[in-house]
Amino acid sequence: MALLIPIAELEFTYARSSGPGGQNVNKTSSKAILKWSLVDARWVPDDVKERFKENFASRLTVDGVVVIHSDESRDRLTNERLCIEKLQDMLRRVWLPPKKRVATKPSRSSQRKRVEVKRQRSDMKKGRKKVQFD
Repeated sequence: MALLIPIAELEFTYARSSGPGGQNVNKTSSKAILKWSLVDARWVPDDVKERFKENFASRLTVDGVVVIHSDESRDRLTNERLCIEKLQDMLRRVWLPPKKRVATKPSRSSQRKRVEVKRQRSDMKKGRKKVQFD
């Protein structure tokens, strides 16, 4: 399922990245930090927003802004793309409602098997006990 997030809703900031890069790491800001307002996204249905809040509460600020960062690459554009992919993946996970569980009863044969296995285990344990004579 492809989710197209309006680019106008995305706000990027940049910071110095940790990790490999040698002396270049100290000169360039290649870490991308994505901020996206879930509250202001009118194209996202309310039920999806609720599931997003439940599943990703730690990623949301008090104002309902999602903060995602990436410093996996030395390239700023690659890190931007990775941030967007992370956001799309998060939205994809909550877009469809979870399936309702249909309660079912165990079959009669499975109930009998369960009781039989319990009886066998009980007999085996009884066989381990020391016999006491009074």
